[in-house]
Amino acid sequence: MTLPSIPHVDIESLEHFDRLLAAGASAMAGWRVQSVDLTGRTAELLGLQPTGSVFLGCALEEKADTWVREGGGLVFPTIPALPFDAYRGRLYDADELFAGLEGGYDATPDAQIYAWSRQHDEKGDTSRTLAAALHDHAIADALTELPDDKPWVGVMGGHGVLRDSADYRAAVLLGRTLARRDRVVVTGGGPGAMEAANLGASLASYDDAALEAVLTELGAVPSFRPSIGAWAAAGLSVRSRFPGDGGVSVPTWFYGHEPPNVFASAIAKYFSNAQREDVLLGRARGGIIYLPGAAGTVQEVFQAVTPNYYGDAATQIPLVLVDVNHWTVELPVWPLLQSLAADRPMQTSIRLVDTIDEAAGLVG
Repeated sequence: MTLPSIPHVDIESLEHFDRLLAAGASAMAGWRVQSVDLTGRTAELLGLQPTGSVFLGCALEEKADTWVREGGGLVFPTIPALPFDAYRGRLYDADELFAGLEGGYDATPDAQIYAWSRQHDEKGDTSRTLAAALHDHAIADALTELPDDKPWVGVMGGHGVLRDSADYRAAVLLGRTLARRDRVVVTGGGPGAMEAANLGASLASYDDAALEAVLTELGAVPSFRPSIGAWAAAGLSVRSRFPGDGGVSVPTWFYGHEPPNVFASAIAKYFSNAQREDVLLGRARGGIIYLPGAAGTVQEVFQAVTPNYYGDAATQIPLVLVDVNHWTVELPVWPLLQSLAADRPMQTSIRLVDTIDEAAGLVG
């Protein structure tokens, strides 16, 4: 006998909880309530059947907590002394991660969470490991809630690309071109080529004069070294005057020396680099463009190549490497890809080009 499925409901705000009550809810089966302060809703909770509900990091009065637990619900308590919410129900944005930047980068949540993660790495504390895993699960869940009505195209590349360089400009133009073609730009989320692609997407509705003005202003602070604060402040200043949809970025605190860029509209920041890489490459079903980069970019090439290698013709994702000299001479990845692809469906999915216009025409 097949049991009926229980509708799943994510509740991430008190307003959503109240709407369900107003609609006449009498039971909480299938409810997953994340990081909501329900201390003022004890009477309402006692009027709801808790069987099959899950409460993640919510604030509950003792009577409500007991009612849920004894009635067949699950309550995952908050974890004390964390600089982040392990059960958060939404992705980050630049304003949250860089809050307090006027007091220096070290005062921001992004820097404080990175410092916490370094302590976790050194101590190997189980509770910290659990907190990081819960956080990354919440981020992955929030990422799946983003619209997927447009093809997601990944743009990968080196974090060391300077804002005043020709490579940075090329990545900006690539991001703008993709966004104008109704693609969602998704990047690894750091500085350099990744920032440039998200910036380009955010400038999709602006003309060339605005783009040149932005590049000139950002070029005055070309790198996040020596000052992340100055680098981020310049980006935030530009974004405030040229707002736009910069797409998605998926950075990691594993590379804590690389701060997230401010131009992505949604930031899915992880502790686990392995999970972050898997999610990032898995969502870019419209294809992935690889600009010149080093070890991290090479890793991303082969992580995406593996499912193409073992997949059939129907599962191939376009993988486009940009800059023939870089990928054949400086880092000869292309010859190896050709050898792997020989006589396999993967032959149709890999391309090597020299310009961003060629690359943009091969994805989505």
